Order: sequence, then C-alpha cells, then structure tokens
Amino acid sequence: MILRAAAGPDAVGVAELERDLFGPDAWSLPMVVAELTGEDRFAVVAVAGEELIGYAVTMRTGDVVDLQRIGVHPSHRRAGIARALLKAAVERAAAEEAQGMLLEVSAGNGSAIAFYTAEGFAEIDRRRRYYRDGSDALVLRRQLSGSPAGGGG
Repeated sequence: MILRAAAGPDAVGVAELERDLFGPDAWSLPMVVAELTGEDRFAVVAVAGEELIGYAVTMRTGDVVDLQRIGVHPSHRRAGIARALLKAAVERAAAEEAQGMLLEVSAGNGSAIAFYTAEGFAEIDRRRRYYRDGSDALVLRRQLSGSPAGGGG
C-alpha cells in the first residue's frame, strides 16, 4: 500500500468508493472533484497497485481542520489503512498549525466511534437527526499538539 496526495484522476475512484461506502449520503463525482481540488482542502489516497483502496479528505477553517471523509474499501479493512490515512491528515493539520480536528460520525457506528476514540477524539456535541436515515451525528474533536485543551474553535 502507498499513501499519496490525491490528484484529479483519483476523483472517479473516490466517487466509486463513496457510493459503495455511503450509499445515499455519498458525494457525487462533481462534489468529489470539488473536495479534492478546493481551497483549504487536503486529500490523501491509499493505493495498492492500480487500485484506490482508501481516501481521506480534510477542510481547514481558521485554526480547525474538519475531517470531511475517510473511507476504506471493505476488502481492505482491519489492515491499518484508516489509521494511516488519519495519521497523514492529522500530521498535515499539525504542520499547518491547526489547533484541533473535528469530525462527525453516526451515533450508530460503534466501530468508527471506537476507532476515533482510540485515536484521541472525544465527543463534544450531538447533531440530532443529522443523516438521511434519521440517525444522530456525534461531533468529535481531537486536540493537536501544542494547543491547550478546549482551545481552537
């Protein structure tokens, strides 16, 4: 597996993986292109040979970076790919002197919540009926090094 910055040609592979992973909440191809190329965005992909097997996309707003998406192909899960993608996103955010990273995760996604908690994220809010299926979103935050607890926005 190789991690690298996402490039324009990765948009189709990311959009296909989006559909497989997120169904009706998936980003469309034009949305993926906008996320991969937009201002204050960072996108990293994991590839195995010619196959795109994972991706992470962040967006910086002031001194906070939002983890917009992270996804790994189901046949490649439990191999450390999500952890590597998250690490790349966190390192980039810290290098840009962001104070914290935020994300939303479905309250019903216990495995993702456990993953993020193990990676230093803590719940700071809940958004009721956030997803199309009516489930709540938990808002999680991780402080980045050098910032005081609770700081950054």
